[in-house]
Amino acid sequence: QTHVVAHETALTPIPLIPGVPLTAYMSALGATGLTAWFGMIDICKPQAGETVVVSAAAGAVGSIAGQLAKARGARVIGIAGGADKCRWLTEELGFDGAIDYKSQDVGAELDRLCPDGIDCNFENVGGKIMNAVISRMNNFGRVALCGMISTYNLETPAPGLDDFAGILMRRLTIKGFIIIDYLPRAGEAFADLGPMLMSG
Repeated sequence: QTHVVAHETALTPIPLIPGVPLTAYMSALGATGLTAWFGMIDICKPQAGETVVVSAAAGAVGSIAGQLAKARGARVIGIAGGADKCRWLTEELGFDGAIDYKSQDVGAELDRLCPDGIDCNFENVGGKIMNAVISRMNNFGRVALCGMISTYNLETPAPGLDDFAGILMRRLTIKGFIIIDYLPRAGEAFADLGPMLMSG
């Protein structure tokens, strides 16, 4: 495509920043990066030394969310589908561990990789994987509920969380969010994402 017709209110000029490719505005500096940043930084608030689990971690949003947590000094465990995606998470993105939900027992691997529990969950999948993560969360843990991809094509209502008593007793915070609610604050995210992108 070489041209597009759009109303001027639907367009936003993008700055040309040395060292930042224009394609970044469709990923790390676009809705993908904003979603990852606000979910991870504003909702999960990872601290150095905490354990963060990201589901659909090899996806566009999950891969950025995990890197943001790593940049804050957290231990990051990704859940993805397939050995190649898991290798990419650990070898290329620097995740501390990865779980292949297609060939591994997610609960057993969470127990092995998160022996001290889970402090933050960036949730993209829902269903059984979400239940497995939330049931292993520490007191005052935080969940950014970004997506429920495992339930989108169900013909019956999606099952909910299994253990609300556990959520209560561990005083967990679970917040669903949609990126359009955060667009007025996009500058906060760009101020952090831009330098990180330029530094690699």
